[in-house]
Amino acid sequence: MISRVRELGISGAFVSVTVLFFAWGFISSNNDPLIVALRAIFGLNYTEALSTQLVFFLASGLISLPAASLGNRFGQVPSIIVSLAGIAIGCLLVRMAASLASYELILCALFVMAAGITSLQVAANPLAAAMGPNESSHFRLNFAQSFNSLGVVIGVHFGTMAMLGGQIYLVNRGRLDNLVERRIALASIETAYGVMALAIAALALFIWLQRKRISQIAVAARPEPKASVLDALKSKWALFGALAIGLYVGAEVAIGSIMIVFLHRSDTLGMTFEDGGRYLANIYWGGALVGRLIGTILLTKIPATRLLGLCAAISAALCAIVCLLTGPMTGYAALAIGLFNSIMFPTIFSLTLERSGASNSSTSGLLCLAIIGGAVVPLVVGLIADSTSLSSAFIVPAGAYLAVGLFAWRAAHIKIQES
Repeated sequence: MISRVRELGISGAFVSVTVLFFAWGFISSNNDPLIVALRAIFGLNYTEALSTQLVFFLASGLISLPAASLGNRFGQVPSIIVSLAGIAIGCLLVRMAASLASYELILCALFVMAAGITSLQVAANPLAAAMGPNESSHFRLNFAQSFNSLGVVIGVHFGTMAMLGGQIYLVNRGRLDNLVERRIALASIETAYGVMALAIAALALFIWLQRKRISQIAVAARPEPKASVLDALKSKWALFGALAIGLYVGAEVAIGSIMIVFLHRSDTLGMTFEDGGRYLANIYWGGALVGRLIGTILLTKIPATRLLGLCAAISAALCAIVCLLTGPMTGYAALAIGLFNSIMFPTIFSLTLERSGASNSSTSGLLCLAIIGGAVVPLVVGLIADSTSLSSAFIVPAGAYLAVGLFAWRAAHIKIQES
């Protein structure tokens, strides 16, 4: 058993890196309850509220290539330290913006935080894939992403309790017109992001203490040559992977962002926002956690392309159920999508790294840059929800999942590049 673990590249340094996946999952998942709180505090419509997610997509577009360049020049561990510092500063800025009751400043602060998360993704994803044999990279990246899902589940619970529960239960009306209620709700946001800033600062110190061990194992496993950050743009396969990952992230984020409100509707499950947040955490994001754990095992037995295609097809079918039917079934179908989302990001990521022919840092930068393209998905979802209904808006992620299925089919016919 121990020898098998070593064959897969699971080491103490690798486990330390997985903590990073947990951290950015925890931080970014707080967007879902934050959107509900901000919508109530500032009286936003769906399209305006989803601007919170668009900020994260914008950060991916502007920061990914510079982050990849930083990784190529100085190495991935220094990039990780800088990224964690950016996340902590962003959390503190959200706290300050909430104290000033300014939605615009909150968006600006979220951009700083998202820039740190983007840089962390650019550095950590290829690092986890590289810390062992090439043939087991799918396993390691899915295993690491399982910790990301765990962070999301715990993060949504934390954000729901901190920003939607307790003394601000009046947020369940969907709008807070009373100034005292708004002040209480904003104070809860300040507290939540203050706690997160402290946690990220502690994590940065931990990684700093582990820096030599992490760097030595990653370099020994797969030396990374110095390369141009633009090299990945020359690979057609890297560009196709970028399109697939952008559409997938856009679909996952859009569904998670509207889930609490969708479950609140009387024609689905009629839940309070606080209960909807729990279902979002335990079933949608919890399903992603369970799916990644199961998928990690399945990927040792089933080709990654086949498993990815199957999950994409089922996710598209579940979206179709939400669009075409009504009643509690649609709520449960929407929640079930999380289970089949589970392996998509790490599998698309590792399939692209294997086939792009460019350096890992350059390809990773392009893939994270491509996430900005997924911004179209929540934007269109918001527009359709405002003009028709939330149920109809699920047609957009359905199309995104079909595109991921096409990517999986093509990946099965593309040769892996020799490293």
